[in-house]
This record gives sequence, C-alpha cells and structure tokens, in this order.
Amino acid sequence: MRALLEALVLGIVQGLTEFLPVSSSGHLELMKFILGNESTGEQSLLMTVVLHFATACATLYVFRKEVWKILQGLFGSPVNASQSFSIKIVLSMIPAVFIGLFFEEAIEAMFSQNLLLVGLALCFTALLLVVADRAKQTDQTVSYMNALVIGAAQAIAIIPGISRSGATISTSVLLHIDRDQAASFSFLMVVPLIFGKIAKDVLAGDHLLVENFTALSVGFLAAFFTGILACIWMIRLVRRANLRYFGWYCALVGIIAVILSTIS
Repeated sequence: MRALLEALVLGIVQGLTEFLPVSSSGHLELMKFILGNESTGEQSLLMTVVLHFATACATLYVFRKEVWKILQGLFGSPVNASQSFSIKIVLSMIPAVFIGLFFEEAIEAMFSQNLLLVGLALCFTALLLVVADRAKQTDQTVSYMNALVIGAAQAIAIIPGISRSGATISTSVLLHIDRDQAASFSFLMVVPLIFGKIAKDVLAGDHLLVENFTALSVGFLAAFFTGILACIWMIRLVRRANLRYFGWYCALVGIIAVILSTIS
C-alpha cells in the first residue's frame, strides 16, 4: 500500500513539474527523500523513466494535431516543413542517445537521492534561466545546427536537478529562437527518447517492469492525467512568463536541497 501511495504522489509531482522549467527529475528525487523511498538507483531510474513516459504520452495528446500533421507530411516530396522538423528532432536526440548508451551506469548512480547533486544542479538551472531571461532578440526559427545544440542541452539535463525544459528553452532563447517555437520544440523533442528508453527496457526483458507493475501503473496514470491538465495550463505559462521567476524558485529549492543534504 505504501508503494502505491508513493507512486501516486510521485506521479502527481511529475505531472505538475514536467512542463515547467523547474526539473521534474530533481523534484522526484527530493520527494523520494521526503517519503523515505529506499529504492536502488536502477529502480529509482526506472520509476523516473515510466513517469516521464506518462508525461510524454500527455504531450502527444496535447500536441496531437501538430504530431498528426508532421506524420502526414513525413513522406512528401520535395522536403517539406514536416520532414524538416522531423530531421531536427532526430538531430536533437543524438547527444542524449550517446550519453544514454555509453554512460548508463553513471546515470543510474545519480538517481540515488543525491540531494547535494540535485541542489547544485537546481542552482545551475536557476542561473541558466536568469541569464536566458535577459535575451531580447527572439525571432529566429530552429535551424539544423540549433537542433543539435539544443539536443546537447537536453543531454546535460539528464542530471537530476537540471531542468530539461529549462535547459532546452533557455538554450533556444539564447540562440534567439522565438519563444513559442522554443517551447513547442522543447516539449516534442523528448518524446522519441522516452519511447525509445521504454522500448529498450521492454526488449531487454527488465524484470523490474513485472515486479513493480502495479506501482508503476499507478504512477503512470497519475502522471498522465495530471500531465494533461498541467500541460494545457502550464504550456502557456512557460511561453509567456518571465524565466527569471522560475529561476528564483529553482534557486530556493536548490538551497533547501543542499541544506537537507548536510543534515541528513
């Protein structure tokens, strides 16, 4: 029963924080610490991936019209906007795929409630958001090179505490990309990676998927439905709000995490 309650709470936290530049993975690690969750790094990472999978599904639901248009135009000739967007998504995946394939054990080690790491990473996210908030000229579109650079920011955001959306949106803004386009690209670029990670675990026959199926299902459903509601409301907030406000919030939570790491 405790595991199901924890999964429910973590799912709600994931759904609420995924679409804001405040690091959902960082908040999950903090919540696991508060709940006294004693999962191994591998188990903790698996729950994190499943919850991200749920919000990826929520993203597909919210952006279903845009995704359908992209799929319809994929095989058109000559190269059209949908094909170009898809190529950019693929380019953005390369850095994260490289990190995931060759540094999987190191990544798992970071998901062991390392509050000092989470706190410092949140403070870094805060700095990035504040700096990006000062960018004035944001009227460009995402180029192929931009997609690769934004993908590198996404790869760095594997570290819990560095906001994926915060890193990718901030990087986009610093590259002078239009904020609306930056937000859309940021939310959609992660979807293939999450689906790929889940497929990899399933094909590998990961026994944890079976052992924790009920808890993972509860967490998934909580994150999915909360994520849909949060995305519809929060995506406008991400596009319009000043990034520095999120930066201040990340700094506050980061400092709290660092303090907790010293007294735990």
